[in-house]
Amino acid sequence: MAPSSVLIITTAPEAAVEAVLDAIASAGGGVIGAYTHCAFTNAGVGRFKPGGEAQPHVGTKEEINAVDEVRIETFCERSRAKAVVAAIRIAHPYEEPVIYVLGLLGEADLP
Repeated sequence: MAPSSVLIITTAPEAAVEAVLDAIASAGGGVIGAYTHCAFTNAGVGRFKPGGEAQPHVGTKEEINAVDEVRIETFCERSRAKAVVAAIRIAHPYEEPVIYVLGLLGEADLP
């Protein structure tokens, strides 16, 4: 990974994972050489409490909800990060998907 790369992490319901991964790849994320759709996924439980103004895709307003989700970890060049995040938002079924974007170090940056 080059120091100009970022790690992108989001979660999605199992039924939406392929659509989110396709969106990431279409925007230039998850590419290593001749490989696309590169990502790590693992199952987990997302927890949230939608407020009265929310329009949740799943769950009940004003109650703490726990739903099965898949964590998606991928990466892209920093110059593609805005496009990848925008693609995730379009493909994702949630009203407010959680998306983390973290800068990465290259091997040359290690002491």
